[in-house]
Amino acid sequence: MAAPADRPKPDIHLRPATPADLDALVDLEARLFDYDQMSRRSFRRLVGAPTASLLIAEHEGAFAGYALVLFRPRSAIARLYSIGVANTGLGIGPALLAAAEEAARRRHCTALRLEVHENNAAAISRYRKSGYVLRGHRSAYYTDNGNALRFEKHLTASSPAKDSASPVRRAAR
Repeated sequence: MAAPADRPKPDIHLRPATPADLDALVDLEARLFDYDQMSRRSFRRLVGAPTASLLIAEHEGAFAGYALVLFRPRSAIARLYSIGVANTGLGIGPALLAAAEEAARRRHCTALRLEVHENNAAAISRYRKSGYVLRGHRSAYYTDNGNALRFEKHLTASSPAKDSASPVRRAAR
């Protein structure tokens, strides 16, 4: 059975994105990615969109990262478009990954798919540790002509008891 994403540390707060997050999202995107950056306009369109879940992580009260999950109508497969983390080693990436999986489960998705740059060893390691299986690759997928590895994870229904024990604070909806 696939391992769940690691449990995050308790000082990480997860919440849906708001328009007030746009500056931080665009700034982080520019710092992290030399290729295929999301535009401010794209982030603005995705905040609150019915076909997306744009999640924000805060660590010690400051913006710390985001995860973007995309949904297609009548599809049981969600797509993890991106995870961006300001500082590694704090459990923010695993927290966002777990939240992305939960967002897909809440939409009754049975699988989460993603592409990752073949040179992103840290992300590849995280996805494998979290139960993602390599399903293929796409040549010259990114604007830097880098190849993408395609991963997928079968999602099982989450247990309410397990979710309530999570140390992550989630904002009320």
